[in-house]
Amino acid sequence: MKVFGIDIITGSVRSRTKRPMYALVVLDSEEILLETEVSHFRLIRMLMREEPEILAVDSIQELAPDQHALCLFMQQLPPKTRLIQVTGGEKKETLGKVAARYNISFNRFDPYAEARTSARVAALGGGAEVVAFENSCDIIVSRHRSIGKGGWSQNRYIRKIHGAVQQKAREIEEQLTAGGFAFQKKESRAFGGVSRVSFQVNARRGVIPIHSYRGTDVQVRISWRRLDRILFRTLLQRPKNLIVGIDPGTTTAYAAVDLEGTLIQTGSSRQTSMAESIEALYHLGKPLVIASDVQQMPFSVEKIRRAFHAVGYTPRQDRTVEEKQELTAGYTYANVHERDALAAAIDAYRHYRHRLQGVLKRVPTGFDLDEVKAGVIRGRSLEQILGIKEPAKHEETQEAPVPTIEVKRDERVTLLEGQVKRLKEFLAELEADRKEKEHVILQLQKRLHRERSARDQRIRMDAEIVRKDQIIQSLKRHLRREERHSLSLRKRLEKMRQHASLESHEELLPLKILGGLTRDGVHLLSTEMGINPEDVLYVAKTDGWGSSMLKEISDTGIRAIVVGGTSRDPIDALLAKTCSELHLPLLLTQQVGAEVRGKSGTMDRRKFEEAMKRWGREQEEQEKQKKTEMLESIFREYRFEREKEVHRGK
Repeated sequence: MKVFGIDIITGSVRSRTKRPMYALVVLDSEEILLETEVSHFRLIRMLMREEPEILAVDSIQELAPDQHALCLFMQQLPPKTRLIQVTGGEKKETLGKVAARYNISFNRFDPYAEARTSARVAALGGGAEVVAFENSCDIIVSRHRSIGKGGWSQNRYIRKIHGAVQQKAREIEEQLTAGGFAFQKKESRAFGGVSRVSFQVNARRGVIPIHSYRGTDVQVRISWRRLDRILFRTLLQRPKNLIVGIDPGTTTAYAAVDLEGTLIQTGSSRQTSMAESIEALYHLGKPLVIASDVQQMPFSVEKIRRAFHAVGYTPRQDRTVEEKQELTAGYTYANVHERDALAAAIDAYRHYRHRLQGVLKRVPTGFDLDEVKAGVIRGRSLEQILGIKEPAKHEETQEAPVPTIEVKRDERVTLLEGQVKRLKEFLAELEADRKEKEHVILQLQKRLHRERSARDQRIRMDAEIVRKDQIIQSLKRHLRREERHSLSLRKRLEKMRQHASLESHEELLPLKILGGLTRDGVHLLSTEMGINPEDVLYVAKTDGWGSSMLKEISDTGIRAIVVGGTSRDPIDALLAKTCSELHLPLLLTQQVGAEVRGKSGTMDRRKFEEAMKRWGREQEEQEKQKKTEMLESIFREYRFEREKEVHRGK
C-alpha cells in the first residue's frame, strides 16, 4: 500500500504572496521511497500520476483555507486516493499523542519527521478519513468548441460536433449499463445530434469507470455532489479496552477507566438488572478487566466477568473506607456506591500499571500499545503479542566454553575502569551543581511567591480603593441632592412664615400667588407653599382654565380666588358661572384692595369681608332667581297640559 505523508514547511494556503511548500514522504509497505519538497501544484500532479491509496496529513487546514477550497482539492484527487487526517476527526488530538499510541517518536520541529509520522500512522490504520462527497455524481458530456457564426460549411460543422457529443454519450451510457450502475439521463437535442447530455449516477467514488476527458470536439466532466458539511469517518473501529469496577447490591454501580487510568464514565441505579448492566458496559467499550473492592468476588460480578470473558481482579483483603477515599481522591462521583466501584477500577489499574511499564519499553515502533497492554494483561508473552517466534530451547546442554582473557582485553578493562571513575567524579560534580541549582530555584520560587503575594495585595488594595471612591462619589451626589432639597425646603419654610405672620395682622390678609389657572401653576404653588383650607389665591391671568382643575382647587377648601380685573374689564362669564356652581367665591382685585409684589401679596381685610358678603348675597339672589324660573317653568308646563286636556274634552 502506497501512502503519501505531507507537512507544511513554509507559506500558507491563506497567503496570496507566499504559497505553501510541503515536505512529502512516500511510504510503500513500511519502506520510504521518496522524501522531497513539493509545491501545491506539484503535489497534485504527483497524486494524479502515482495514485496512492492514502494521502495523510496532520491537519486539513494545511491543504485548504475553507470547506469550498477543500472540496475543490478533493475533486482533483484520484478516485482511489483517500484523504486521512491522522490527528482525528471532529475531536482532534496532537500528532505526538496519536503517534505515542503506536510507540512512534519524532522531532516535532522537523516537517519531514512529521510527514513521515503521519504516513506511518495512516498506514497502521490510525486517523479519520475526510468525506466531502455523497455517493452520487453528475457526468456531463458537452461541446468543447464554440459553433460560432460559420460560413458555407457551417451546417456540416455543427452536425459533426453534435454527432460527436451524441456518440460519446452513447459510449458512456453503454459503460454504465454494463457496470450495472443506476443512473438517470437527460439530453438536449440539437441540429445533427445532441448539444449536452447529463447522467446522474448513484455510486461511490472510485468505482465508476468514467474519467474526465477533453477532446477536439467533446468534453466530459465529472462532478461529485458535495455534502452540506465535511464529515470524518474513523478508520479504526475497534472498541476501547476498559478496566471496569463494579459494586453490586441494592444499588448497582460501575466505573470504567481506560488503560491509561483516565476515567471514562461512572453510573449507578437501583433498578438496573444484570442484562441491562451488561448492555450498558457493552455500549461503553470492551471490558478487559472486571474488578471488585472485596477479596471474594461477588457472584453477580463474576457473571458479568464471564459474559465478557474478562480478567478478574480482587484485592488481597477487603478495602477500607479510608483506602477507597485515598484511591478516588481527585475523581468525581455521585454517591458512595460509585466511589466503591471507582476505587476497585483504580486499584486494578495500579496493579497492572507496574507490570506494563517494563514490557512497553521492549515494544518496537509501529505496534498499537493499547492492544499490547491488553495482551499482557491476559497473560500472553510479548513475543506472542507481536507475532515473534521464540527461539527454540535445545534439550541437549552444551558445556560452556572456558573464557580466555587476553592481555589486550585486560588493558581495555583498565581503561574502561578509569573512564568509569572519571565519569563517577563528573557525575558527583553534576549532582552537586544540581543541588545548588535546586537551592537557587527554591529561593527564587520563594521570592516569586512573595512578589506575587505583594502584587495580589496591591491589586486587592487598588480594587478596594476604587470601590471606596465609587461609594464616595455616590454619597457626594446624594449629598448634593439633599442640599438642594434642603435649600428648597428652607425657602418654602420662609415663605410660609411670612404668610403666617400676615394672617395675624388686623388690617391685612395674605395672598398666595398662583401663576395661572393651570395644573402646572397649581402643582408649583403646592410644592413651594402648599394650598391649605381658608387660603386666598391670587391669579393674575385666567387663560387656560378648566372645569376639572377648578374642581380640584375647590376641593382643597380655599376661601376665595382673587383675579386681576376691574369693573370695566369684567370676568369671563363662563368662568364666573363655573365658580358659582362650585360655590367657589371669585373676586376682583379692585374689590379687595389687593397689592402684589413678586411672589407675595396682601389685601385689605375689611374690603375682603365686604366682598365676600356681597358675593354671598349675589349667590342667594341667583338661587332665588333659579327657583323662580323653575316654578314659572313648572307652571307654564302645567297650563300647557291643562289646555291640551280641555281641547280633548271639547
